[in-house]
Amino acid sequence: MGWEDMEPPNSSTAGGSDTCFGVFNASDSRDNVQNSITSPWFSTAFGLIGLCSNLFALCVLLSSSRKLSSQTRSSFLVFLCGLVVTDLMGLLVTASVIIPYHFIKFAWAKVDPGCHLCNFLGFSMVFFGQCPLLLGATMASERFFGINHPFSRSTNISKRRAWSIVGLVWGFSCLLGLLPVLGLGRYTLQYPGSWCFLTLLPDTGNIVFCLLFALLGIFSVLLSFIFNTVSVVTLCRVYHDRELVQRRRDSEVEMMVQLVGIMIIATICWMPLLIFIVQTVLQQLPANGRIQMLPTETQKMLLIYIRMVTWNQILDPWVYILFRRAVLQRIYPSLQPRPSILSLYPVLNPSLRRKLTAD
Repeated sequence: MGWEDMEPPNSSTAGGSDTCFGVFNASDSRDNVQNSITSPWFSTAFGLIGLCSNLFALCVLLSSSRKLSSQTRSSFLVFLCGLVVTDLMGLLVTASVIIPYHFIKFAWAKVDPGCHLCNFLGFSMVFFGQCPLLLGATMASERFFGINHPFSRSTNISKRRAWSIVGLVWGFSCLLGLLPVLGLGRYTLQYPGSWCFLTLLPDTGNIVFCLLFALLGIFSVLLSFIFNTVSVVTLCRVYHDRELVQRRRDSEVEMMVQLVGIMIIATICWMPLLIFIVQTVLQQLPANGRIQMLPTETQKMLLIYIRMVTWNQILDPWVYILFRRAVLQRIYPSLQPRPSILSLYPVLNPSLRRKLTAD
């Protein structure tokens, strides 16, 4: 089915091009509502598993942070805590709207004729979607400078400064999510009528907002990949240099293992959706705004990719839960401590070395 063959629905819920309704055919979703991908039990299972996973990880993080004296490790735990809180709140907010819809099947146009609930849910999808990607890039950059420039004062981030950085990421993501409310693009109801997201239709505002969201996410993933790759290479150099032993660097390896795990999960879960958004809006450019409704296949593919993104929020907390030293040493008791990243720089003033190794 081609884009030019699509016609706007002939129902009152379609609304005009300036409303949040009419982007998909509601009758199709009612006919296929028993499919597993749109089943209420499918969404409920996803939500419960994600909430329990993030709550468990948050408890473990808070317990670990009280026992730490290392400033480097403490700041990294702050970023991890910000990531877990973001995933937890994202699941809680979106599930509180999506799951009741699947069980009640309320008429969205009657419950929310002004599109306020749809705008809120669309904002939540963008905010809680972009935050983990930006936080992943932030953690990767912090570890990059901490490992490759360990003597720089700027790499010593306190807990307060780390929380400030997390707050900046939240603030930036909030501004991004508010752009449709301020006039750039719009949020619309998506198949099967249970959630709202950015609009993949060919008008200038929607195209700009979709590309901004997708390209920013892709840039964050690529930045994480570059920083993490360089950091891992640096740690491998230390790992094989047996003569330069200064102190245990277990925590440095632990942080990088967790960070690489977060990056891999984000790449697998998010890149298909981000690439799909870019491809879809760019393919529509010749249409010049004539398309009023998304093709059925596009609607379904978008839902499948969103389901993949949900796995990111479920798997993120398990990266920290499973890839901790206490767990790894139980699985591999033969793991031995290795030299510190500072051992790459053996010629140091003794007082400076004592200061840098105080953590």
